[in-house]
Amino acid sequence: MVLKRFTKMETKSVNDLVFGQAANPVEYGFDVKLGVGEVIPNIKVAPAEGSETSVEGMVATCKNIAFSACDRAAAIGLPTLQIEQEHVAQQTKSAEISAKTTAVQVEQLEELHDKYGTKTSLMSTIADIREEDMGGLRGSDFDVKMDESFEACAENGASILCVETIGGKVVSDYGIARGDIRAILYGIGVLGSIDMGYMWPKIVDIASKYDYCVPGGDTDCAQANTAMFLAGGLTSKNVSHTLAAIARSIAGARSLVAVECGATGPTKDCGYENPIVKAIAGVPICAEGKNATCAHSDLMGNLAAAVVDCWSNESVYNREEMGGPTTGVWLQSLGYECALMNTATKMGEEDTLRDMYTLADKYRDPQALVIAYDNAYRIGEAIVADGEDIYLRSRAAALEACDIINEAVDAKKMYLTRFERDTLDSAQKTIEQLPEEQEKFVKTCIKRYGRKVKEHDPSQYEL
Repeated sequence: MVLKRFTKMETKSVNDLVFGQAANPVEYGFDVKLGVGEVIPNIKVAPAEGSETSVEGMVATCKNIAFSACDRAAAIGLPTLQIEQEHVAQQTKSAEISAKTTAVQVEQLEELHDKYGTKTSLMSTIADIREEDMGGLRGSDFDVKMDESFEACAENGASILCVETIGGKVVSDYGIARGDIRAILYGIGVLGSIDMGYMWPKIVDIASKYDYCVPGGDTDCAQANTAMFLAGGLTSKNVSHTLAAIARSIAGARSLVAVECGATGPTKDCGYENPIVKAIAGVPICAEGKNATCAHSDLMGNLAAAVVDCWSNESVYNREEMGGPTTGVWLQSLGYECALMNTATKMGEEDTLRDMYTLADKYRDPQALVIAYDNAYRIGEAIVADGEDIYLRSRAAALEACDIINEAVDAKKMYLTRFERDTLDSAQKTIEQLPEEQEKFVKTCIKRYGRKVKEHDPSQYEL
């Protein structure tokens, strides 16, 4: 398969980046249209603990999640409902469980659509159960089981296929833990992109067999989100926030590969790099932020909503709250946020609300700064300038992120501690001194990390 590399921006101007609207809209599921003016809620609930021990238990808990979501959607009058079934490993390892849990949720969504006219869809996010140091990334038993799970979900009615690929993680983890920007660039920008180039043509081919199903997108949860979580809040120094911001910018170049292979969006919600992908490719994106506090804290909860098309929570346990099942409680929160965005669009105030979302968090932290829609567009432009080369475009994204942070500091809109200042200066100097040729960079990294990261196997990336 020949990948379509992006060498120009699909989103024609920075002001075209706004929630609910995308240059390349997409249709899927039961009458869902994304990117044409409406932001929709995406509810994600983890199966009840212990249910994964049997087929019956998994089917029952997934049916309960879908029933609770549909019940609350009808009760509060949501025009559109999307459920995300983010697989636990046991689902992906069993095509039978994948098929049955998908079918039972689609049945509930179809019934809601038929009874009330609610537009509905199911996002199936397959677990990446591969391990580079345990059986390999390509051709392993787990690789085959993932293919079978994708097929089972699509065949049984899934509207969207997504995944969080792990290619390059063993190297980027090493780099994040040690503040090694070279390892982060190699792990995310090069290895992650290569692995996605292997996985996504297969996913696109499976989705293309079914007219109700689309290949959604990927997320760098395994790598850039690791940096974000370890960076923590403003008082944490486990990982530099400037380094995490640079990692996120590189992730934009990496997650773009799914679209280059044929993914149409909506992309996976926990990819905080999605504004960069949307700026470049014009595909609708799913995102999470302030409604994801059930699972984690971040420093960009409002800003993440600025250019979203499908607004999501993060995985929450399937249990009872005072307000009812967690599915309904968190869906209602999501639905009301989407109603605010959609009302702003109807009033012609979408740009105003977008800017309010953005400015609420833009200068809170470097990680928020680099994905603010104007800066996401800048990073996108840097990526497409070297769009044919996965290394050079990742390096360009990293350097643009450094420039963006330095400009904000110089303008006295952001302040860095000595630790953050030193980390940023060191990373920028290292990146600037890296070779201009991908082959030379990769050769150096194989020699360097082949020795330091024993789990890394370059042959798994055809290197």
